[in-house]
Amino acid sequence: MKRNLRHGVVELVLGNIVDQDTDAIVNAANTKLAGGGGVDGAIHRAAGPTLKELCLQFPADDHGRRCRTGNVKTTPAGNLSAKVVIHAVGPFYNERYADRAHTQLRQVHELALKAAIEHECRSVAFPAISTGAYRFPIADAAQIAIDAVCTFLDKTKGISLVRFVLYKPSQFDVFAKSLDDWKPKH
Repeated sequence: MKRNLRHGVVELVLGNIVDQDTDAIVNAANTKLAGGGGVDGAIHRAAGPTLKELCLQFPADDHGRRCRTGNVKTTPAGNLSAKVVIHAVGPFYNERYADRAHTQLRQVHELALKAAIEHECRSVAFPAISTGAYRFPIADAAQIAIDAVCTFLDKTKGISLVRFVLYKPSQFDVFAKSLDDWKPKH
């Protein structure tokens, strides 16, 4: 499924993010940038040990965090076909702090797109950030991610393709509805 916007295209595909031929791959990372499960583990395995070495070069705070929630860090992509991996730390979802989680999820998508432009990337592949172990409700996450990316591509030049790579058909269906329903806020 595709949607053309003023400055680029948003595309949804069912598949594995490590197989994408884009300039940048967004990793659903943890704050320690040390690899993990799900998308993070798959990207680290496919990129090879160099990716973890590069991540561990970022300074850590007293809690071992190399990247705060809602922010991104960028590294070369190791063995992946992409130029860079943008490590995006999405929020853990907690109903009590839902507004903050929504803000952080939107911010992490916007910062990832800005990082892609800074690294001269014209195409970016995103996973469904925070929807796995971080328990963000998929319908809310899809709406936030689609709105952040579509609004960005509607207003900002520099990226020609943003591809959401969904691992499960159920995720694809929810993202497809959000993309179909999206309207610009002019």
